[in-house]
Amino acid sequence: MLSAHDMKIAPQTYYRWLVCRVRPAEWEEAHLVNTIVDLYRRNWCVYGVRKMWHAARRAGLRLGRDHVARLMRIAGIQGVRRGAHRTTTTTRDERAARHPDLVKRAWNAPTRPDVLWVADFTYSAQLAVMCSPSG
Repeated sequence: MLSAHDMKIAPQTYYRWLVCRVRPAEWEEAHLVNTIVDLYRRNWCVYGVRKMWHAARRAGLRLGRDHVARLMRIAGIQGVRRGAHRTTTTTRDERAARHPDLVKRAWNAPTRPDVLWVADFTYSAQLAVMCSPSG
């Protein structure tokens, strides 16, 4: 295959590579992942990529930030996320019957913009209370 692209490679090199059970790069990466997981656990499992990168440098590992991110992804670990929570206003009951379409909407054939506005009144009422000057 490589000789077709004018790259000379000895057959012995290919066959040595083929029988090698674990490549040296994979072996080193596995050790780095274990080290990152140890650092992660030592820091109460809360560090994200940036802080983990700094902790790795303090521990003597000379890795780039993106390399630390890739190792964390391989290990399936991530930092704690604070403040970015999604608010669920309503939860749909899958067993409940669907309400009939009282306004006879034709979703596949819009005629012009702003013909009909639709809102979830439970959410709109909560929003009105939150945004009112007295509330």
